[in-house]
Amino acid sequence: MNNDIKNIENKIKEIIEKNEDAVKGFEKAAENTKDLGVKSYFEQRAEKRKLFLKTLHNATPALQTGDQEIDGSTTGSAHRTWMDIKAFFSGDNDESMLEEAARGDKSALSEYNEILGESMVPQRVKEVIREQRDEIQNDLETSKILEKFA
Repeated sequence: MNNDIKNIENKIKEIIEKNEDAVKGFEKAAENTKDLGVKSYFEQRAEKRKLFLKTLHNATPALQTGDQEIDGSTTGSAHRTWMDIKAFFSGDNDESMLEEAARGDKSALSEYNEILGESMVPQRVKEVIREQRDEIQNDLETSKILEKFA
């Protein structure tokens, strides 16, 4: 396989893994929040990221992007454990979960921007990635607003 294609494939796999971590992270945040509105917000974000995964897999059928199972990464698992610890010791679970969501979104934006800078990514895939990046950016801004009210 061409090294450029393999490089793009690996970067898309990283974005897929980041979204798997986001699904599990948002589900964990929903478990750790008390406010029903914030809980619903996290549940909706988990569903949105599941849709992101499906869209990424469908946009890249020729690439080896893995199966449709939502496994996540070791790093993501450690982050979710940290979320549980932070929720246990925090006086305000909702605010701390929103902070962790924002931290994860910032990391995802960095990876999305990195792949958008690649010249070998097919245009249709770039469009999907750009749309998802923009939604993550909007969610990040919403999280910051909710944090102020939590």
